[in-house]
Amino acid sequence: MTDTTPPPDRPLGPPVAGWTAPRPRPAREAMEGRLCRLEPLSAEAHGEDLWQANSADADGRMWDYMPNGPYGEFSEYAEWLAGAEKSDDPLFFAIRDLASDRVLGVASLMRIDPVNGVIEVGNIAYSPALQGAPVATEAMYLMMAQAFDRLGYRRYEWKCNAFNAPSRRAAQRLGFSYEGVFRNHMVVKGRNRNTAWFGITDADWPAIKQAFETWLAADNFDADGKQRQRLSALTKNLRREDTGEV
Repeated sequence: MTDTTPPPDRPLGPPVAGWTAPRPRPAREAMEGRLCRLEPLSAEAHGEDLWQANSADADGRMWDYMPNGPYGEFSEYAEWLAGAEKSDDPLFFAIRDLASDRVLGVASLMRIDPVNGVIEVGNIAYSPALQGAPVATEAMYLMMAQAFDRLGYRRYEWKCNAFNAPSRRAAQRLGFSYEGVFRNHMVVKGRNRNTAWFGITDADWPAIKQAFETWLAADNFDADGKQRQRLSALTKNLRREDTGEV
């Protein structure tokens, strides 16, 4: 048998044991948890709920770092939804709060790379009612679990405008490791975007999954819905810290 071990002066990454590619692409099907259901985006089924929920964002802040929006008329938003509904990459999902049965936000799986087992979560547009809610955290957990547990991907990414401090904090809270800033990465709405990169690998996932499940457990919340343990505390030692570079 030929020895494929590289010489010490020519190091290579380790062999990926048991790897088979391409991995399956994410399906256009629902994902359900205890608090929410992610449904394949439908302009007809979800448009009115989303428009109503987003209208609570009076100053348009939720659109500051998005590639789309803000929208002055429902017809404009409906047109965007119709296009997003047809897209396979990004693959969009509407986030339904099971308690209220209202659709409160959108997120997508994107830059889907089955050959290398890499996938990104993005286009996250949370209405004010969803921002900071446990429902939003469970939605992110369900999408991660889909990528790692069901599809067998090796890497799950989060990218955002380097000036988007709330998104950077959210990535860290969710267990993503900071990996640096790509300068002059994109032009968005006519402006330069430096992009902060974050990632979770399949090696990271078991511990991060346990942190999510501990935090999402019903007994982690008191009778008033206040958390007993913070997710950021549970993931703190599982990730590389953000340096704040822009």
